[in-house]
Amino acid sequence: MLMNRVVITGRGAVSPFGLGVPALTDGIWQGLTGVRHMESWAEIGGLKSHLAAPAPPFNAKKLLPRPLRRTMGRTAVFAALAAKEAANDAKLSQVDLSSGLTGAAIGSTTGSPAAYEDFYQAYLPEKEIGRIKSGEFFKMMSHSCSANVCLALGLKGEQWAPASACTSAAQAIGLGYMLIQTGRQKFMLCGGSDEVHQSVTGVFDVVKAASNKNSTPDLTPSPFDLDRDGVVCGEGSGILVLESYDSAVARGARIYCEILGFGNVNDNEHIANPHEGAMARAINSCLAEAGISPSDIDYVNAHATGTEQGDIAEAAAIHIVLGNNTPVSSLKGHIGHTLGAAGSLETIAVLEMMKRQELIPTRNLVNPDPQCGQIDLLLDKKKKTIDTVLKNNFALGGVNTALVLRRVP
Repeated sequence: MLMNRVVITGRGAVSPFGLGVPALTDGIWQGLTGVRHMESWAEIGGLKSHLAAPAPPFNAKKLLPRPLRRTMGRTAVFAALAAKEAANDAKLSQVDLSSGLTGAAIGSTTGSPAAYEDFYQAYLPEKEIGRIKSGEFFKMMSHSCSANVCLALGLKGEQWAPASACTSAAQAIGLGYMLIQTGRQKFMLCGGSDEVHQSVTGVFDVVKAASNKNSTPDLTPSPFDLDRDGVVCGEGSGILVLESYDSAVARGARIYCEILGFGNVNDNEHIANPHEGAMARAINSCLAEAGISPSDIDYVNAHATGTEQGDIAEAAAIHIVLGNNTPVSSLKGHIGHTLGAAGSLETIAVLEMMKRQELIPTRNLVNPDPQCGQIDLLLDKKKKTIDTVLKNNFALGGVNTALVLRRVP
């Protein structure tokens, strides 16, 4: 079977720097951080980490009509706004969107955590459901983002909703890539979304993986750094439009890049602890599908969240496959770990690096950990020919993904 070449022709974002792709890329290129001290979290018993990278306030009432908003939690609102921007960027008409040939693959860790809190605060005291609003379930369901995006944009194609925590968006992009490859869909809106909530940070806090540098939010997270102390959760959504190369050329669409390969492997050694062997298998699988060699990779955008185990394992995996001559950096120091949105928001920034032919270093990486020093850790902005990029994302539960992206002249 002859497979379609798959390209990215649209980008949309909500991030800790605000609404839209320009806000995201401008914040990153200025070296800013979206991490903030969440003062109200001090009242939560046992929570040590009071840090997050929230999206700035905005008026959703002016951007989405009420009939749509009533079934959307914060995470679905992010996804809908990013999807609208991506569709407009790709110049998809309403005819395209509602043709049945346009689908969505949009992942998240769960539905809206705030909606879960509201639901159980109403239900648990007296185990009474009378005060629960009818729209709450649609905010809570794990496919809330994909369902609400399909409703908001009038999509009639395939709907998918990967829920694999930190690899949700990466798996969604990989799934969209396969659907376009095989011709099942003409266009796919792919990515992920997640929202900041104290309970989500609490999950990382309980397993001692959350940063506690509450007095210096601008200095954390610090991936690959010897003084790193864990994850800072962020929020937002990144959505990409995928279509075949032939379709994009026929439409005269702007092509950001071609997706050459997708690696997706399971690590069955431990549900929480990462292992470089599984990470390396995901990277090798991706390179094999792309039909390229390790020496073809010009840059690695690492998952690197600022945890000791994760950073060391990923550095080892990159070294196993690529050696030590390929520049590597992480974007978590700029926008925190946006969980279900990480793979797509970071890919949008990677596309901008390819466009500008300039690499962005890891923010807060000052004192590289010797255990991560076997790879070429990027410490400063660098002008470089960037044609082919490896994008890594890994998740608790043993999910290991990798994408290879290539610039199309």
